Parts: sequence; structure tokens; C-alpha cells
Amino acid sequence: MPPRLIALILRHRIAISTVWLGLTLGGIFGAVNLSDHLTTSVSIPGSQSEGAELILQDAFGDNSEGSFTVLYKFKNATEAQIVGYKASIEKASSVIPTGKVTTSRALGGVLVASVSTSLKLTEAAKYTPLFRAELGRQGLGKALVSGPPAINHDVIPVLANDLHKGQLLAFMFSLLILILLFGFHRAIFLPFAFALVTISTSLGIIYLLATKIIMVTYIPNIIELIGLGLAIDYSLLIIHRFRNEIEDANKLDLNASISKTLNTAGRTVIFSGLTISTALATLILVPIPFVRSVGISGMIVGLVSVLAAATFQPILLSILGGQVKTFRNRRFFAKSLGLFSHFIVEVSKRSIKSARFTFALTLSILILASSGVLLLQVTPSSLTALPKNLDSAKALTLAIDKVGEGLITPHQIVIDSGAPGNALTPQFGDSLDRFVALLGSDPEIFLVASDKIAPFIDSKGRYLRVLVVGRHNLGATQSKELVSKIRNVYLKADYFPSNVKMYLAGAPAQGVDLLESIYSSAPGILLLMLLLSYLLLVRIFKSIILPIKAIALGLLSISSTFGILAFVFNSKTLTNLLGLYQLDQLEVWALVFLFVLIFGLTMDYEVFITSRIREAWDNGLDNESAVMEGMRQTAGVVSAAGIIMIGAVSGLILGSFAGLQEIGVGIAVGVFVDITLIRLMLLPSLMILLGKWNWWLPESIAKTLKIKPSALKI
Repeated sequence: MPPRLIALILRHRIAISTVWLGLTLGGIFGAVNLSDHLTTSVSIPGSQSEGAELILQDAFGDNSEGSFTVLYKFKNATEAQIVGYKASIEKASSVIPTGKVTTSRALGGVLVASVSTSLKLTEAAKYTPLFRAELGRQGLGKALVSGPPAINHDVIPVLANDLHKGQLLAFMFSLLILILLFGFHRAIFLPFAFALVTISTSLGIIYLLATKIIMVTYIPNIIELIGLGLAIDYSLLIIHRFRNEIEDANKLDLNASISKTLNTAGRTVIFSGLTISTALATLILVPIPFVRSVGISGMIVGLVSVLAAATFQPILLSILGGQVKTFRNRRFFAKSLGLFSHFIVEVSKRSIKSARFTFALTLSILILASSGVLLLQVTPSSLTALPKNLDSAKALTLAIDKVGEGLITPHQIVIDSGAPGNALTPQFGDSLDRFVALLGSDPEIFLVASDKIAPFIDSKGRYLRVLVVGRHNLGATQSKELVSKIRNVYLKADYFPSNVKMYLAGAPAQGVDLLESIYSSAPGILLLMLLLSYLLLVRIFKSIILPIKAIALGLLSISSTFGILAFVFNSKTLTNLLGLYQLDQLEVWALVFLFVLIFGLTMDYEVFITSRIREAWDNGLDNESAVMEGMRQTAGVVSAAGIIMIGAVSGLILGSFAGLQEIGVGIAVGVFVDITLIRLMLLPSLMILLGKWNWWLPESIAKTLKIKPSALKI
């Protein structure tokens, strides 16, 4: 950063602090009201399933994301009593605007009724308590209500509670590490001030976006806990360098120390923030609003951290001032930090001295860990992995026990007869009967429901729908195969005239479309992320080899993380021990987010360490000495930053939802692997083996990328 700009910031510190205070207060207001605008929608624009959903909304006034499922368990009920139960549900549904019972059947001693609405998910969710209360007034007090709106209504308070517990745990863990680093000194509160500003401002921006675009329900938990770790890490690294600069008081005054700190560690933090933001920004290209919203949110917190590092962190350093000198006077904490740093440096030394052996051993361990990827299976959603005490979760459990997993997520076939009245003709009715019989003959289909009257036919007699209940949940292989069979076999069967068009809606079809959309877009997005990261790293490291090395290590970190993640969640013993859901399949959106986030974090730590090695090289040290000096100066603080990040995401691990547990465990494993095996062992040993090739940069490339010969400092 230009010294003039830093001086300008320090001169106007009160005005700039006031701006950040305003952004923080506005962000807190936005964070409080954010949940009202969040959704669990997984619609995929332009997909087959979305086209069918639009017909259901236009022709039948139904929105599957705004529809409830009611389950009422009975014993030895007569036919008349069952009819009475159905009438009670019908009356109760009237408290929901546009609410109407589309199907109601007694299956295995359980009355199952679907109540459709035209409301959006968040709007329908607000009527959940009113609907439950009305069912009680109608004599069905033991009825269980589920469906997307009820689940959304039930999980929001749990997510908020998980977030509060996670915040407290992350705060206490981070505070403990900072005390061990700095002692009981006011410096320990500066990273938290930095985190408060960045997280609150980020949530305020996300709140404004959530009023315009889809934002997923999990965003506050993800952004607040990951943002806390990221913000504290960045602030810690800058304060660490500032301590080194201010101690040389005979040469530098306070403002000069701040300027030098920001032009070394501060500049590196900015580049690191841009690297992780670039990685997360590539998720915007995923054609799924659900995934896109997570990428946008992550990018925002990264960019806000960069802006705060450039404008707010200098003010925090000026507040800290010369008091930073007292860090080393606290013997107990200095000794603790010294022992920790000594251990880290010793590991690095051994890695450098035995480079070939260390490289081969570490690479073998990481490849072995990566082999767990063979166990990895994905699912669009883990609907059954919900806290068991929720009413909506109890309904899901009852449905699975008494009827089957497929009842939770039925298929809906929409038939367009081509013109108003066509669906009412006798010939069309005969075709429908044969089509329903064909579906019913499939052993994977548990139930087929259809009729020639409302609510199965629209008011104009053009559209007709058929409800199909499979035997497995939407993530199961059998369910995916059934979606394919319905689309490619049953919907193409020659039962209806050639002008009739047929579509498949429902959660299983949405899930298949989601997976296909991610699979088709992922390769191009991955290549773009790697290319952008490479170009940015070339400018940072002034080398064309070091960025290749950085990306290779990042991908190795991701593959080993995914392997361990699959092994952990597939193991009943480990999941019971850690209090996790035992899952054969992991949620695809969580894996996509983990991929780009872990890649960004590994690039963060890479930039911090390798930039310091680059500085030592530019100061005239040979390759081995430069690697040793860079590791000595940064490995300890980077390891501490990684430990803080692990502590920050521990709240996700201890949370109540499968997707967030997967993200929490994934980040914790990824960061641990990176700050131990990769940064302390594989990175230094590989740089020793590469030797002078580390620093190779053809002059033509340097001119093309406008890289100046001056060294990047950390």
C-alpha cells in the first residue's frame, strides 16, 4: 500500500472508524432480520423439473416448496372415522391462504394428506404454527406436520441456537489461543474487533442481496463461523508482523512501523483475501441459485476482510501502538509461544534436511488418505438427517417407519393434453388408466395416485397430474434410476396422442437435475478457478513454478480431505464417537463449497509462507537458507492461525444438521492436514528438491504480466 494512503487513513482515523461503525451497526440489523429472507429452495432454472413446477403453479396453483404433509396415526379406525379425519384436515388447511388437500390416503395405519399451496417457501413456513394449532382444534392434536415449509419453520430456531453455541465455542477457543500467543494483553481483543466489523458488514450486504435473490438458510452459520476464523487469522498475521517491526524502535517510529507492516504482511493478507474470494466467486457460475448464494456470501466476507485489512487494521495498530513491546515481557506466555514455535521450526528443519525422504513419506500418506474418495457418494439432500425432536422430523420418521422413505419426496408427473377440455374426454381417460397401470407395475413404485377430477385435473381441463411414491429417498441410487426410467421410458410410452407433452416434477427429479447441473458445469468452473489462481499467484510469487506447486499441493489437500471425510461419515464407530450423523452419502452442495473453500484456505497459507521465503531469497540467501528462514518466520504463526480456524468451525461440527457437520469436519480436516503434513513437511521438502527452479520466471512472461523486479515482502 502506498505510504501516502496509509498516512491518509491514519490522519482520518476517526472518520473512517465512524464509517465502519455505521456499517457494523447496519450489518447487525441486517443479521437479525436475515432469516426471514432465507430459503432451502433447490430449484434449477431451465431444468426439466423447474418447467414442470411452473405448470403446477400456473395450472393448479400449487408450489411444491410451499406444500405441507400431514400424518395422523390411528388404531382400528372405521371407514367413517377415516373420512372424518380427512374432513378435519381439510377444514384445518383453510387457515393457510390457497391451502387445499390434494391427496389423502390411509397407509399402514397412518393417514397421509398432502396440503398444497401457491405460497413461496418462506411465506408458507409462517403458517406452520397456525396450521398445527388448527389441527388440534379439529380434534387431531397428535397429527404431525412436515413438508418443506414446516421443516423450514422448525430448523430456523435450531440453526440460530447452533449458531449461538458455535459463536461462544469459537470465541472461547480463539481467545485461548490468542492469550497463549500474546498473554493477557489488550492486543488479544483487536482480532475480535476486526472480526466483528467484517462479519457484521458482510451479513448486512448479504441481507440486502437476500431481499432480491435466493439465499440459502445455512448462510449465517457458515459465514459467521468461517468469517470469524478468517478475520482473526488475517488480523493475527498482521499484528504478528507489526510486533516485529515496532520492536526495532530505534529505526522506525509508530507510523513508519504501521506503514512497513501493511506493505509486507498487510499486502500479503490482501492478496490472500483476493485469492480466496476469487476461488469462491467461481461458484457464481454454477447454474443453481442454492449453490450460487453460498459462493456469493463467501466471496463477500473475503472482500470485506480485504477492505477492512486495508482501512480498519491500520487504525487498530495505531491504537495498539508501542504497547506491543510488552508482549515479550510476559514470561509464561513467551515461553509457551517459544516452545510451540520451536517445535514447528524443528519439524521444518527435519523436513528440509531429509527432503527426499520427507517428500516421499508425506506424499504416500496423503495419497493413502485420498484413497478414501472411493467411498464417496453424493446426494442432493439429507432430509432425514434432522434433529429428532422436531415435529417435522418426527413426521418424517413416522412416514419412513410406516410407509417408506419415498413418501417424504414423491414424484409428480404433469401431463399437458394440448388444449382446454382434452383431458376430460373418455379417450384421454382410457389412456390415463393404462398409463397408471404401467406405473403401478414397477416394483420400485409404492403408490400411484390419480383421478379424472380436481385436484388432479386443472379447472380448464387441459393439464392432469399423477402422484407417484417411490420406495427410496431422493438420494438413493434406486430413486435416481426411477427418475431416469420415468423420463426416458414411461413418459415416452405410446399411450397418449402425439401432441401430448409430459413432464416430471418433485424433489427426486430436482435432485437429479441438481446433480447433472453440477456435474456438467464443474469441470469448466474448476479450470477457470485454477487459471485465475495461477495468474494471481504468478504475480505474487514472481515465478511460474511456485504457483504450479501451490495449486498441486492445494488439490492434494482437497483430495485427502475428501477421502478422510468419506471415511469418517461412513464409519458408525467414528460418527457415534464424534456425535455426527452416520451418512452413506454426502450432500453435493457441501462438497462443492468445501472444494473451493479449502482450496482458498490452502492458497492463503501458501501465500503467507512462500512469500516470506521469497523475501529471504530476494535478500540474497541461497535456496535452502531462504526456505529455512521463511519457515522460521511464518510457520508458527500460520499454524496458530490454522488452529484458530479449526476452533472457529467446531461450532458447525457440533451443530444439528448434516450439511453443516460435513462442512465443519471438512474444513477442520482440510486445515489440519494443510498446516501439518503439507505446510510443515511437503512444502519445504519440495522447495528444496526444486532448488533454483522455484524462482524461474522468463523475462517475456514478466513483461506480459507487468511484474516488476521488486520483491513482494511479507
